[in-house]
Amino acid sequence: MACWLYEGMLLFGVIFISGYLFSALSQTRHALDNRPLQQAFLFVVLGIYFTWFWAKGQTLAMKTWHIHVLDRQGRPISQPRALLRYVLSWLWFLPPLAAIAPFHLSGAESSVIVLGWIAVWALLSRFHPQGQFWHDALAGTRLVDARPRIP
Repeated sequence: MACWLYEGMLLFGVIFISGYLFSALSQTRHALDNRPLQQAFLFVVLGIYFTWFWAKGQTLAMKTWHIHVLDRQGRPISQPRALLRYVLSWLWFLPPLAAIAPFHLSGAESSVIVLGWIAVWALLSRFHPQGQFWHDALAGTRLVDARPRIP
């Protein structure tokens, strides 16, 4: 979970620069103008970020915490598998967002539902035979401890 939080801090910079670039190139003057297009752009930027780094074995946050992403046979994952892992990783967020969209809930109510789903989704990894997250199981990937062995 610490790696996830660190990754979020790093992604803040990626999203900030990407959002600024999008706003400058599209001449967006108001934050809510072109919102769906900007969200799609950021989805693609994040997809490129994760696909690129996962195909190399790890993101910067994963390097810090000594975590590698590999396929089931223990080999580095391919770009298509990394892309599949990225799309499936949205299972952490899309189900609760889709469920709350028609109800126009307050920010606090939406946060409780989204954070509750994230907690449930994380706990569901306990039911996987190898204890992996389900998006990894579905994508055919796994996270491994890559700490150097000290004799």
